[in-house]
Amino acid sequence: MSVLSLPALQTIVLLVISNVFMTFAWYAHLRDLKHKAWYVAALASWSIALFEYLVQVPANRIGFQVLSLGQLKIIQEVITLAVFIPFAVYYMGQPLKLNYLWATLCMCGAVYFMFRE
Repeated sequence: MSVLSLPALQTIVLLVISNVFMTFAWYAHLRDLKHKAWYVAALASWSIALFEYLVQVPANRIGFQVLSLGQLKIIQEVITLAVFIPFAVYYMGQPLKLNYLWATLCMCGAVYFMFRE
């Protein structure tokens, strides 16, 4: 089945949404709750992560209908990088580095190998 099928597109959209939630769950506390106890940050992260799982689980179930497990995983990793870079730069105030380009190029290679026949 084509990678651009409706289930594949639904999967990608849902994985983008879930990644936004998960990126905030994993890293936003470093900026927003840095003066709070670790368990406060953990509870906040877990509450955000609940919403991530409510989107991610259906995304993977839909995607597994048309994609192999390896393809599903590499799509997830590419989306993670695509969400993380703007988050790091704009939300966390980190500098945009050339390393992000190199990581992206490596991901392109990984996508090639996962999707080649």
